[in-house]
Amino acid sequence: MDSAIAREQALDAAETLFYARGVQAVGMDAVRTASGLSLKRLYQLFPAKEQLVEAYLERRDVRWRGRLAEYVERRDDPLERIPAVFDWLEKWFGEADFRGCAWINSYGELGASSERVAAQVRAHKRAFGEYLAGLVADAGLPAVLAGQLFLLAEGAMVTAGITGSAKPAAQAREAARSLLRAR
Repeated sequence: MDSAIAREQALDAAETLFYARGVQAVGMDAVRTASGLSLKRLYQLFPAKEQLVEAYLERRDVRWRGRLAEYVERRDDPLERIPAVFDWLEKWFGEADFRGCAWINSYGELGASSERVAAQVRAHKRAFGEYLAGLVADAGLPAVLAGQLFLLAEGAMVTAGITGSAKPAAQAREAARSLLRAR
């Protein structure tokens, strides 16, 4: 089997398992079984579980930010793109398999003991913050607003993950609209 295909199989299995159950609760044997790869092949691709977690977060980041941008960019008006972020979060929070933010969850489990995981989490959060800053700049709004929107979105993610409700996105969207009106 081609290494790229095997890698995708391993990452597909890891993503499903890690996101649903948590990183520490899932062993490499479970990833092996779910992926259909041998344990030897899995360790050839990812010599340590930490490397598998790092790759999972990196790939998920690209997909997550891509889905968000695709949704937001459907809005022609730059001022409407900001609340659209929260519309998208509400849809995400409402998905049947939503278990909170994968990066916050992973950081909570491994951030203190894995610099690789912490670096992936920081990179994701930095990129998300930069994305919001770009939306704010495109709308001609003060740069300080980006940090405020970031905190609203992050707070909504944490709260939605804990409560299992999509309501935090709607509440954060209304707070974001209030900030926009104040500018």
